[in-house]
Amino acid sequence: MKINKLNSIIILGLVAIIGILIAQLLWTKEAFNIEEKKFSQKAHIALLEVVKHLYKSDNHEIPTENPIKKISNDYYIVNIDNDFEPEILEFYLNQEFKKINLITDFEYAMYNCQSDEMVYGNYISSANNASKKATVYFPKHKNLVYYFAIRFPSQTSYLFSSLKFWFILSLALIVILLVYVYSIYTIIQQKKYSELQRDFINNMTHEFKTPLSSILIASNYLNKQEAIVKDEKLEKYTQIIINQSNKLNSHIEKILNIEKWDNVPMVLDKQKLEVAPIIEGVIEDIKLKYSNIDVKIKTILPKISIDADAFHFSNLVYNLIDNSIKYCNSTPEITIKISITYTHFLLEIIDNGIGISEKNLPFIFDKFYRISNQKSNETDGFGLGLYYVKKVCTLHLWKISVKNNPENGITTSIRLT
Repeated sequence: MKINKLNSIIILGLVAIIGILIAQLLWTKEAFNIEEKKFSQKAHIALLEVVKHLYKSDNHEIPTENPIKKISNDYYIVNIDNDFEPEILEFYLNQEFKKINLITDFEYAMYNCQSDEMVYGNYISSANNASKKATVYFPKHKNLVYYFAIRFPSQTSYLFSSLKFWFILSLALIVILLVYVYSIYTIIQQKKYSELQRDFINNMTHEFKTPLSSILIASNYLNKQEAIVKDEKLEKYTQIIINQSNKLNSHIEKILNIEKWDNVPMVLDKQKLEVAPIIEGVIEDIKLKYSNIDVKIKTILPKISIDADAFHFSNLVYNLIDNSIKYCNSTPEITIKISITYTHFLLEIIDNGIGISEKNLPFIFDKFYRISNQKSNETDGFGLGLYYVKKVCTLHLWKISVKNNPENGITTSIRLT
């Protein structure tokens, strides 16, 4: 993925999440306003019913003008042109608020025209339905003779409690946004480290290629000199230099190929292949390198064909057999089984090697991963063989798995489709 495409996806994702979060916050604000209006309407209806009850109790006619006036969000005054008892008022307030399901704390006070002051009535708590006395002064209002005032001190918390779902959803979106930003930051950091690693490996391998080529040219020229040919020891040492240089060159080429395949997708040349002949050819090549090995092929059908890239498939089998030989403390005994099921072919490579600890099994196909043990320290390599095997399987849509055998060694299974 190109960097500009990645940046575009990141920005679009960020804008989308921020847009959803802003919309959610606006909806929450609108929902709060709606709940506030509903609360005001409920309070107005309940207070109007209280007024009706107060007038009916004294056989007075209800005034045509609206007696309820909203002073602020949580404060109302109710004009009653009649004298009434505080106990009756409190009874009707409790009754009408419960009837309309307006369950919240409230406090009320009545105007005493004789003393010309607001007399505190009571504080009614919705939590324990117990009244608690307090000294609270309500402001006096001019041009009113008989009236009472009521305040809802817990109105804001009441409204917030009715919008729990909206706030939880908003909080969840904020958490998602933070996780997204952190994930993007982590991806960018990993991408930067990956690019640094790739640049380092490319520079390192290319820097090695030049002196290595000079060593190989000089060693091959030196090995043809008459003095070297006549001296058995010098010829042996020269041959060691050539062999080790070729081995190092092979490792460098492998690293360069892996890096190239990471940047440019590996192209497969799929053909109809018979599995057994390719494996037999790989075994012959392996025996040229290792003489003391025992490799057996077990197949149910004489001819099993698959669609695969011949070059990469043979390399895959070679790598797996080569690993089985390298990581074995005794004479390598390898059994290759080829079987068929209803949906796929199954290729199994069973060895008698040292095995792999269970904690390391999930990481064996990782790039540059090598298990730290004595045998690994004795064996040359960069941890790219199984990474290459996994990549070939992935491109062929094959599934590969590794498990330890009951006694010793491992079994590598590949589902060939």
